[in-house]
Amino acid sequence: MAFTTKTYEQNTINVQICSFIGKGGVAEYQLLMSVTDPFLPFRAQLQNLQKAYAKIMTEELPAQAVAVFRRYFLSDATNQTDMVMEWECENSFCPLSIVQQAPLNGSKIAIWVYLQTDMNIQSCKNGLTEASHNGYHHFWGGGFANKASNSEYQTRLLLNNYILQLTEQHCTLAANCIRTWFFVQNVDVNYAGVVKARKEVFITQDLTEKTHYISSTGIEGRHADPNVFVQMDTYAVKGLHPGQIQFLYAPAHLNPTYEYGVTFERGTAVTYGDRKQIFISGTASIDNKGEIVYPGDILKQTGRMLENIEALLQETGAGLTDIMQAIVYLRDPADYRVVKQYIESRHPSFPHLIVHAPVCRPGWLIETECMAVVPANAPQYACL
Repeated sequence: MAFTTKTYEQNTINVQICSFIGKGGVAEYQLLMSVTDPFLPFRAQLQNLQKAYAKIMTEELPAQAVAVFRRYFLSDATNQTDMVMEWECENSFCPLSIVQQAPLNGSKIAIWVYLQTDMNIQSCKNGLTEASHNGYHHFWGGGFANKASNSEYQTRLLLNNYILQLTEQHCTLAANCIRTWFFVQNVDVNYAGVVKARKEVFITQDLTEKTHYISSTGIEGRHADPNVFVQMDTYAVKGLHPGQIQFLYAPAHLNPTYEYGVTFERGTAVTYGDRKQIFISGTASIDNKGEIVYPGDILKQTGRMLENIEALLQETGAGLTDIMQAIVYLRDPADYRVVKQYIESRHPSFPHLIVHAPVCRPGWLIETECMAVVPANAPQYACL
């Protein structure tokens, strides 16, 4: 994996670029793009990001690199989403997620973009986007939402619709879904409805404590429409053999989530012939009894959180230096500077964005999700 940082547009845009090229030929790139001049109005920040992105695509990445997923982190989704969509309508299509989770460096917008080379991209009629190569079919979904009467009903409808979408692609939730994200308006109030609906729908799909769950993040995040309490992003893969999927536990550090009433996996690794992709769920300062570690102490919680993530990665032969993309969520914006300094001083090559998003349990002051990649030599499986 290679990591570099570049600046654009008279140093108003900072871009963290991570790349991995497997022996199978497919290259993957993670871009974390942020604005460094918070005094610019939103439209100027967006335009500078657009110009920087165009330069990266022509100057830094190969011509065959295409975006398979893009997420915007906004400070005010209600007033900013339409301007984002003006640009997106002129851009090459990819699954799109727009969530109000303000970047904590004082700017109004940040972007995460995931790109891969040699993928055949097509839009499915049911709202998913398919990226296919070498017998694998990757289905990405972004920004799914509805306006049912509460968070429980919205989550139930989201998941049931997603099951139908997967069925149309000859997939199932249990066999093919690798990762989900739930962004919940007023998470302290509405997360309970998400938990209830997810658990009940999962039972109908044979996703139980005796089988497995799905890696996931459930976090504060607001849609442009105030009547949307929950929005969902998804990732599934068709073409995998059962032996290619590994669930991660780190039992010395973490307990199974069902022990405290929720239903997701701590992490999932997918092995291809030439690489192993690792998806770590939103992870906080928790121990193997499900208790909050270091209540009220943001720096100690940050250290324990990273320790937990490292323990999960080690089950796959990876470590913190193999992380290509991380999103750090803070409950209290006042913790931003100390967390930023802590991470950058101890892990200077840790590609990340820090955004404002209260975690699903009030005592957790910080949470991080990430994706990592390591080389693999698994000739029994096709390369990515």
